[in-house]
Amino acid sequence: MTAHKVPVIPGDGIGPEIIREGKKVLEAVGEVDGFDLNWIEYPFGADHYLATGELISENSLKELKKYKVVYLGALGDPRVQPGVLELGILLKFRFYMDEYVNLRPVKLYEGVKTPLANKGPSDIDFTVVRENTEDFYVGIGSRVKTAKSKQTLDLVREMYHLRFGIDLQSDAGEVAYQIGVITRKGAKRIIKYSFDYAKSHGRKKVTAVDKANVLTHMYGMWREVFQEVAKGYPGISTDMAFVDATCMWFVKNPEWFEVVVMPNLFGDILSDLGAMIQGGLGIAPGGNINPEGTSMFEPIHGSAPKYKGKNVVNPIATILAGGLLLDQLGLRSSAAKVEKAVQAVLKAGKVRTQDLGGKASTSQMGDAITKKIKDM
Repeated sequence: MTAHKVPVIPGDGIGPEIIREGKKVLEAVGEVDGFDLNWIEYPFGADHYLATGELISENSLKELKKYKVVYLGALGDPRVQPGVLELGILLKFRFYMDEYVNLRPVKLYEGVKTPLANKGPSDIDFTVVRENTEDFYVGIGSRVKTAKSKQTLDLVREMYHLRFGIDLQSDAGEVAYQIGVITRKGAKRIIKYSFDYAKSHGRKKVTAVDKANVLTHMYGMWREVFQEVAKGYPGISTDMAFVDATCMWFVKNPEWFEVVVMPNLFGDILSDLGAMIQGGLGIAPGGNINPEGTSMFEPIHGSAPKYKGKNVVNPIATILAGGLLLDQLGLRSSAAKVEKAVQAVLKAGKVRTQDLGGKASTSQMGDAITKKIKDM
């Protein structure tokens, strides 16, 4: 029997509870399909940070880099200032592993309600491919006050004058600026991934999203690269759309989309819109992927500390993230079993957690999906 070593970071809040159910389901499909998952648990999160002062060390990152996949619960705790855990663990991990793909399936399952009128499962079934390491998330920027940094402020004012032909107000007092960065290499690899994903998952269309009509330098290059890459995939149709129009079309005509590739900032925003139209955060999985390295899979929701230990949250997003993890390991048929089991339980409607209008517990939902896998 083949064994796969999988590091697990349960994390904070509801993280350990939802990871427990995810592991349960993945172990069940492994039993059915003839493979083992050997879990290697890591303590990173609020408790570890408060006890040791460590977020995640260089040595730990080097150790985790030996593995193909990592399973994450959730990070965030009210005892720790917002951003400390997220930046110091999650984003540090993503950048260290060069997880340049953020994969967000948006799928409405039968038995789940969408806030969109007259739309059903056949209308909402697409995947957002978000660039995960560039754009405005590179962290280049500052806030400048005249008294503290006159030289920098003068440079900003000069750039402002060159661009608009007018002077920045002398009484502005303080200036905040943020610089976005897109490289040709970064754009090419994420766009190529989106086409490869479409090809391998039976999709026939890739849509590129940007704001090239205003942010012409960054997103103009994004469009150029998209058009260049598309030439290598003659069997896949293409479309290009501005981000504001895409927001409207996600709501009005979600059936137009199959694979949607976006720069980092727009992908961050629109993938959450996608989660809402598919029925909520409890059903929305995510993957942070390096196709040639280490990838991390997680639910997209937070740690929900007020529900910690109450066994009431929906574990489906975590379970579906586990399915993405199996797919990354090359176990595509097993990943499909996970999704089919989730789909069957949701369609039957007998087991529903609070967010879906029911009273089932976290563990009851995990048990129902586990049983369905074994009965399939």
